[in-house]
Amino acid sequence: MAQSHPGIKKGRKYDQVLAGARTVFLRDGFEGASVDDIAREANVSKATLYSYFPDKRILFLEIAAVETTRQADAFTEQMDESQPPEILLKSAGRQILDFLLSDFGIAVFRIAVAESARFPEIGHRFYDSGPGLVKTRLSHYLAACVARGDLRIDDIDLAAEQFAELCKVRLIPARVFQAAPGFDDTRKQKIIDSAVEMFLARYGVQT
Repeated sequence: MAQSHPGIKKGRKYDQVLAGARTVFLRDGFEGASVDDIAREANVSKATLYSYFPDKRILFLEIAAVETTRQADAFTEQMDESQPPEILLKSAGRQILDFLLSDFGIAVFRIAVAESARFPEIGHRFYDSGPGLVKTRLSHYLAACVARGDLRIDDIDLAAEQFAELCKVRLIPARVFQAAPGFDDTRKQKIIDSAVEMFLARYGVQT
């Protein structure tokens, strides 16, 4: 379960507000989402909305944290840790890449980077629910691989971060800077296959 921003008040309409805001943000994006539309979709008053989330950025990042954790939990539940890394890492890498390339993922990244200088807690929140969470989940799996002899890794956390970064090569910078509107499955899979190949060349056990 994602940890809430310390400034957020929990109450009986918290989930209702989140559900409505998530619908609006996914439909209209961060800039296009108005407080009036969010309150209407959530079926609450603007006063109620502000009592839970005094800032639209905090609301958006709360949804991002919940969504990221939900996806990570769903993946973990389906993940078979007995699978060899050349199989499981392709699934993990594709999930990472698909989320980061999504409109929602890109918007979260841009907001967190833009606002973290003025509001460091926003940057911390983004890291904990995004890169930090990915590192934790990957590290757990990599540790299992090391324990059974599938991989040879001295610094498991570093290796987890390296793999996540390999999955971002080429496509994420192009998407962030609007150098390309989108990528087909073939281009995405090429990046992931290459990431896994490079990772195993460094950490795989030679037989």
